[in-house]
Amino acid sequence: VHLVESGGGSVQAGASLRLFCAASGITYSRYCMGWFRQTPGNQRERIATRFTTGNTFYADSVRGRFTISQGNTKSTLYLQMDSLTPQDSAMYYCAAGPGCYNDPQKMNWWGQGTQVTVSS
Repeated sequence: VHLVESGGGSVQAGASLRLFCAASGITYSRYCMGWFRQTPGNQRERIATRFTTGNTFYADSVRGRFTISQGNTKSTLYLQMDSLTPQDSAMYYCAAGPGCYNDPQKMNWWGQGTQVTVSS
């Protein structure tokens, strides 16, 4: 399985970014795809996930500002990030697996990450 992210960058506070993830090689008919983020010295934090049935999860820190959605195929995923703050600065990782979990060790597959930097 191969996951590739794109869309990170450096923006000012209040701006928006949209991340994209494309997965290939997943053979499960139902699975979870989503986004984790990580800052130096901290564990990867689950921020938004979407199961193929449509069920979504958002962390409290991003609910109402971030929107996860499927792309034009089941194996593509967007994360629309609005009203960004400096606290959103992190490396963002796309992850996938048979289930959605808070524990990053329970997610099977990972992308290489894309950096998001928000300045005040």
